[in-house]
Amino acid sequence: MTIDRNTTVLGVLEYSSMAIGVAVLDEMVKIAPIKIIDAHTICPGKYIIVFCGDVASAEYSYNKGLEVGQGFLVDSFLLPQIHPEVLDAIGRVKQVEGWDSIGIIETLSVASAIEAADIAAKVGGVTIVEIRLAIGFGGKSYLKMMGSLFEVQAAMDAALARVEAKKQLCAKTVISQPHEEIRPFFLK
Repeated sequence: MTIDRNTTVLGVLEYSSMAIGVAVLDEMVKIAPIKIIDAHTICPGKYIIVFCGDVASAEYSYNKGLEVGQGFLVDSFLLPQIHPEVLDAIGRVKQVEGWDSIGIIETLSVASAIEAADIAAKVGGVTIVEIRLAIGFGGKSYLKMMGSLFEVQAAMDAALARVEAKKQLCAKTVISQPHEEIRPFFLK
């Protein structure tokens, strides 16, 4: 997934139907000039649309997506000024030096994992190591972060407040001073 770093607004719409997702995608690009970053089927039979654009275009398209996909929406967000740490971690593992504390948030949707990562990064002090998207996880996603125990806990609390409010939390964990033996498995 390639995301333009100069994007004004990033949006994600996640549907429980592939057919509805494709119909939404068509309507979204017809109503406003947005850039589709990615759109495809994810496990288990859901459809995700990731897009960007200027504020007005992204809002028009997002609202059209909500309207057309009504009743099939799993999760969504429209996010201005996404944190660069998030862009670097979507779909790939970031190699890091430190090994103080780790935090993992497992969500029931792709949109919630990306949104939680953005919140955690904006709280500050943590490195977003990876945001793994639904493929191969039964529709779930997760984000991994590292930092001092205080930083990880603060970032987790802020991100979890949003994920729990959306009822998209599957599981969470914070590990202080993780054993070095797990490092290669955490960073792959």
